[in-house]
Amino acid sequence: MMKLKVYTAEHHNPHFNLATEDWLFQSTDVDEHILFLWRNQPCIVIGRFQNPWEECNLEAMEADNVILTRRQSGGGAVYHDLGNTNFTFMSPRGSYSKETNFAIIISALKTLGIKAETSGRNDIVVEGKKISGSAFKLNANRAFHHGTLLIRTDLKAISTYLTPDKEKLESKGIKSVASRVANLTSFNQHLTHETLCQAIIDQFFTTYGSVCPIEELTFERLSREPELARTYERYADWQWRFGSTPQFSHTVKHRFPWGMIRIYFDVSEAIVRSSVIYSDALDIGFIESLQSLFIGMQYNCSLIAEKIRSTFLQASAEQKSYADDVADLLMRELS
Repeated sequence: MMKLKVYTAEHHNPHFNLATEDWLFQSTDVDEHILFLWRNQPCIVIGRFQNPWEECNLEAMEADNVILTRRQSGGGAVYHDLGNTNFTFMSPRGSYSKETNFAIIISALKTLGIKAETSGRNDIVVEGKKISGSAFKLNANRAFHHGTLLIRTDLKAISTYLTPDKEKLESKGIKSVASRVANLTSFNQHLTHETLCQAIIDQFFTTYGSVCPIEELTFERLSREPELARTYERYADWQWRFGSTPQFSHTVKHRFPWGMIRIYFDVSEAIVRSSVIYSDALDIGFIESLQSLFIGMQYNCSLIAEKIRSTFLQASAEQKSYADDVADLLMRELS
């Protein structure tokens, strides 16, 4: 008899769900085959080696309270909301098979009247349109395969939050690849998160020839796990979400009535390591005061803008006006 576990989550906090997934991976029996089904509130989940400034429209996300989070696995950036069901398979490394996992999902969709197939290494498509993407992680003893299933996701949000306009940002991270996507309700209008989860669970049991109770991971249950609390703090921390970004460079250029300014940022681990400013402005003193202002700062538009304004708080009215212009520029370009 296979050792099986099935978990569902009552909560929709993306940091908490990713932390729960990590905690399950690290703390459960390495010989178990696990299925974890969960949903997130609106958020962008980026891969382990991705650059949020390159992948996301951070300004729009902040305005709309869309959370940024980073997962442990690789792959591209994805948008989640409550119209998106997430699945995670965990298995002993020796019996890990992503083909088996894909077959469970495809068989579940077939029972719901949807003919799906795999495409490339990571995706599931229906009639040529992507309805699921996956990512993977392996350690010495275990493997996990997690992915998304678009049921009734706000597809317009994908283009809103995953279309940054950063033509002059040169990144060493992994870039996402745009795909044609569709919701599963386009092929079965009655499909819900609950019916899809039940179909996946049924196929999981059929595949492994065994059954087990379905355990709901409630806050009350998880609050008794101190290691999970520490994992959640790490996932929610700015250092993990932004500071884990690979090295990149960003150039900001604009012409104001008082002159042209071009700022080069070199950023590593989300800290400005060097910056160079070129300008034809007549006020040389203003430009010189900016030159070393950003070194060692977090690459955070609000912090940098505040630093500029506070530096020139006691300056002349003209320089204060210049400082406001540059601060406003960087708020737009770095977000």
